[in-house]
Amino acid sequence: MNTETLNQFRDEFRGRTVEPGDTNYDEIRALYNGMIDKRPRLIAQCVDTADVVKAVQFGRDQGLLIAVRGCGHNGPGLGSCDDGLLVDLSAMKGIFVDPASATVRAQPGCSQGDLDHATHAYGLAVPAGVVSTTGISGLTLGGGHGHLSRLHGLTVDNLLETEVVLADGRVVTANINQNEDLFWALRGGGGNFGVVTSFLFQAHPVKNVYAGPIFWDISEARQIMAWYRDFLPTAPRQLGMFLGLERIPALPLIPEELWNRPVVDLVSCYNGPEDEGIEVMRQVRESLPEPLLDGMMQMPYPMWQSVLDSVLPEGLQWYWKGDFVKELSDEAIETHLEHAARLPEGLSLMHLYPINGAVHDTASDAMAWSCRDSTWSMVIAGIDPDPENAEAVTQWARNYWEAVHPFNAGGAYINFMMEEGDERVQATYGPNYPRLAKIKAKYDPENLFRVNQNIQPSAC
Repeated sequence: MNTETLNQFRDEFRGRTVEPGDTNYDEIRALYNGMIDKRPRLIAQCVDTADVVKAVQFGRDQGLLIAVRGCGHNGPGLGSCDDGLLVDLSAMKGIFVDPASATVRAQPGCSQGDLDHATHAYGLAVPAGVVSTTGISGLTLGGGHGHLSRLHGLTVDNLLETEVVLADGRVVTANINQNEDLFWALRGGGGNFGVVTSFLFQAHPVKNVYAGPIFWDISEARQIMAWYRDFLPTAPRQLGMFLGLERIPALPLIPEELWNRPVVDLVSCYNGPEDEGIEVMRQVRESLPEPLLDGMMQMPYPMWQSVLDSVLPEGLQWYWKGDFVKELSDEAIETHLEHAARLPEGLSLMHLYPINGAVHDTASDAMAWSCRDSTWSMVIAGIDPDPENAEAVTQWARNYWEAVHPFNAGGAYINFMMEEGDERVQATYGPNYPRLAKIKAKYDPENLFRVNQNIQPSAC
């Protein structure tokens, strides 16, 4: 990459280019996971689709390793690379809401919070995750599950159209009528097939929700996990509810004497009037022991979506591993409890996110995201602000996952995976993997986009 070639690229590029030694290089290259430290040779901060085209063509022609970043939340740091080209989309934050069709078009630099802010003014929301700083791009391409999944499905179930920059520099539209195979693959297949520069989503009526956590002492976990296992399939779809084994965070609204206490919690979100939510949760409150704290209340949906932001800021040390879970047996519960008893100080956790309800209404081969016969998406995360504790929380998460994995499916939600190899990626997509490999060969035969949970191109 000589000076003349680089200067020519800069002349044609409307955004900013950043190299090692430039002002703010370290700040700009930083990722959400403070455990990951990558140093790109060049960062191309795109401002529009044309910039993305230029960046992809430049990286391809120069033989550079290419990584693509939206908001940089990817756990293993696959939104960056060492000594390559980082195509940075974080400045592309345009959002347009059409209330007549209840649709929203968003650019790839938008966070979940950006999207919630724009849609809330119209009494709408797009099903997404549970932390508002998460990038909508990586979340969507990986599948996207969260508080509204039981009612409205995954984020990809609500994706109507994309604009994509392909490896050869072409810009195409992908939907159910154009480039249908590409659209099938993008809905859960990650960043393997191109750089998505625009997402069109179906939104749904969501304004205020009855939501919050209920905490019990960890000694109650056996009873509550078994109850949750049986209750969830019978719960109305308006109720999203995930289970956690963790410590109570140090938040101003929580009594200080409860901070850092090991707990089992149910984190719930009822999309509807407060009185309906209270009635639905009455069964929970009457069936289970007296909690340490019941924090449920009616609140605007964007407020609920941002509750965890201050607890999980950028720069923490993260190591996580996930699995899809079909059944939560008594034996599996005992194994969870054994490792929850060794919960490190701080923010480490295990969460079971429901992926039933509306998620099961879509066939497993309808799109790349295939695990429609599971009940939960599990994540075990070792989290700590201090780099000196990174090894300890990593080992705790690995040991925990190795112990419970035999009870679970072979694959996991790709957004809850570290770099775990081809076998895990193939297990995640199951019967859909061969089709994905053929689509990869069609749209990216040289595997230009390989800094991801990579799908290897195969001959058709």
